Amino acid sequence: MTEPIERPVLAAVAGRRSWSKVTDVAPSDAELLEVLGAAGRVADHSALRPWRVITLRGDDRVKLGRALAKAEGDSKPSTKPLRAPLLLAVVVSVKKSKVPAWEQEAVAAGVAHMVSLLLDDAGWGVFWRTGGATRAKAVRKAHGLKKGEELLGWLYVGGKPGSARTGRRKTFNAKAHLSSMP
Repeated sequence: MTEPIERPVLAAVAGRRSWSKVTDVAPSDAELLEVLGAAGRVADHSALRPWRVITLRGDDRVKLGRALAKAEGDSKPSTKPLRAPLLLAVVVSVKKSKVPAWEQEAVAAGVAHMVSLLLDDAGWGVFWRTGGATRAKAVRKAHGLKKGEELLGWLYVGGKPGSARTGRRKTFNAKAHLSSMP
């Protein structure tokens, strides 16, 4: 009888889930650098590395809350950024190249997803938040975005609550999403 082949990456990806509630602990900058070093290996046409990540901790999250309120026309700062001790703003930095902007944005999104998977596998709770405010002037300014840069969203990162259930994801029918060339 043949021994089953261990496939830790497949198991990690299949077990990933979003954690909408996290605790107040977060990875260190050293751990983030290790994760980004691995995530930077995502497929990247012409190796442009058209992305960067901005960390938001402490009062940075309050500043973002004010920018979100301004973008949404609210008088009170948004408390959404306070839902996790660490937010990672994922930015696409489009480079002048033969590689189209949409492909560079896909690379940045791939990095964001890879960071999410790696942090989840390292034991951190992560969820990705997006929305119309990512492209708002007040939010761009708060993040110090430059010309040619766009915010894709934030990875909210914190500890996985010990009392939380692992959660059950609906069964996914991969066959319904795979076809051959007609």
